[in-house]
Amino acid sequence: MKRDFILCSAARVFYRDGYQGASIDLIASEAGVSRQTIYNHYRDKEALLAAVIDDAIKRMSASLLAVLATFPQTGENLEKDLVAFAIRMSCNCVYDPSGAFLRKLMQSNDTDMPLASNICTTKGPAQAIPAIAACLSRLALAGHLRIDDPHLAARHFLALINADTQYHTLAGQSIDDSIIEKSAINGVRTFLRAFGTEFARRETLLTQ
Repeated sequence: MKRDFILCSAARVFYRDGYQGASIDLIASEAGVSRQTIYNHYRDKEALLAAVIDDAIKRMSASLLAVLATFPQTGENLEKDLVAFAIRMSCNCVYDPSGAFLRKLMQSNDTDMPLASNICTTKGPAQAIPAIAACLSRLALAGHLRIDDPHLAARHFLALINADTQYHTLAGQSIDDSIIEKSAINGVRTFLRAFGTEFARRETLLTQ
């Protein structure tokens, strides 16, 4: 329990102050423990950051697996089901505390957050691409989508459903449920115009 509390406290400090601004003293104060307690678990600040990253990846991966299990399996109500999936993805995997920490980590340079360069390409969020690609392939084989490159389509899907939320984030605005929903709707509609069958594209136009 104490180790988990230290990791959660360290994640808040690293997120708020960055790697350079964080210190063992600050983290100990945030966690309500002594410096020595932290050093009993981790040899230095970099080892603590590595443990925080690993913990965040495990939490986000568990959420990701749960959300991926809800990906639409049929083409019936495809737009509605994809929008619902996109909202779950954003709420549970992108804008939850673990997702927010990892996203900031990947956007930082190695000086601000060492170890960040391997996160996107090897662990955590990168797991979503092949999983969503496989789901899209099944829909394409069933005739509900037109896809030549499933991995490219998966990257486009994730980029599109997060486009509006990313814009608001860059503008310094907080993300709420209404923005997440709007981003999901706009992203899915754009995706279906590009990758949907003629029927799926027609259904998308009719719902606008």
